[in-house]
Amino acid sequence: MTIILPMSQSNNKHETSPALIFDTAVLQNATTIPSQFVWPEHEKPSSDLPELRPTYIDLSGLHTGDHDAIVEASRLIGEECLKHGFFLVGDHGVEPEVIAEAHRCMDHFFRQPLDRKQRLERKPGEHCGYSSSFTKRFSSKLPWKETLSFEYKESKGRYSDNIEEYFRGTLGGEFSRLGKAFQEYCGAMSKLALRIMGLLALSLGVKPENFVDIYEENESIMRLNYYPPCKEPDQALGTGPHCDPTTITLLHSDNVPGLQVFHNDQWWSVAPNSDAFVVIIGDTFTALSNGRYKSCLHRAVVNRQNPRKSLAFFLCPKKDKVVAPPSELLDSDQRRLYPDFRWQNFLDFTQNHYRADMNTLEAFSEWIIEESKKKQCKNNDMSTL
Repeated sequence: MTIILPMSQSNNKHETSPALIFDTAVLQNATTIPSQFVWPEHEKPSSDLPELRPTYIDLSGLHTGDHDAIVEASRLIGEECLKHGFFLVGDHGVEPEVIAEAHRCMDHFFRQPLDRKQRLERKPGEHCGYSSSFTKRFSSKLPWKETLSFEYKESKGRYSDNIEEYFRGTLGGEFSRLGKAFQEYCGAMSKLALRIMGLLALSLGVKPENFVDIYEENESIMRLNYYPPCKEPDQALGTGPHCDPTTITLLHSDNVPGLQVFHNDQWWSVAPNSDAFVVIIGDTFTALSNGRYKSCLHRAVVNRQNPRKSLAFFLCPKKDKVVAPPSELLDSDQRRLYPDFRWQNFLDFTQNHYRADMNTLEAFSEWIIEESKKKQCKNNDMSTL
């Protein structure tokens, strides 16, 4: 097995050239984009793609307790997951003002000068913080975007204000508004995600609590994405092709197109819908469902005129949780398609050993098996001493 180390395509663990500074204020005046942002020919985007229209799934039955509506929603979710690994949910119960305020605060953050944003700079090996195109982690096929990622902790029966503390502690009291807005938004996302996990369980014929109980206390990741205009959008990608390593992603974007998914051996564009959330199946859910639902391969493209922004909430279990499918999803011989794992180990794998793509879960599974063999050999050697 070959593990792709994150610093470059050549698998060198340490960067040998200075990291590029991705400063949109400077790059917007250039006539071409730096070579580090140019993708290989077979991965370059196309502007002329068919549009994929996912089924709009009404979640209002969750609020009214309408049993028939809940069953129908779970059935439609199952169909969409089997087709292409993502679906669209509306009538979700999240207050429009909560979403609007999160977007306003995201705009405010990305308008800050680069040096201020860099006060939250993401450190090597960590999954949270500010990143300007991951220039300090990768040296080629760079994404044309800025991101800010931070952790949300949901504790049963206890209010968490870790996001408020994060913004106050790193940017100062004048950014308390952002911390409060994202704290409220993440709380709403966590609540919605748990309801969707219940529907996913029903769609698989599993008791909802089998999935919901795993995530009642979660350590999820919130990411703000900013894709600035690009002088050569046919050469670059906002985000390269990948499957999210997390459980499910709740995505809400502005009205600028950019999301594309891979289905039936080709790329399709997905039109933005500000009244709905796009729910994307991730690798951890693939393992949790024992491969019944495959994670969705997707990417983001950029354009010449308009910036695009999106809010992505990645539902994750607590880091010490073991991800293992319920017995109802095992074959008669109890065969697992993927080894059981702790979420912390998968997260560390994606941050320190592997650049997320369409094969992350398979590579991680092989890595677990190899590491287990090494440990067993070491134990055997020790026992002979």
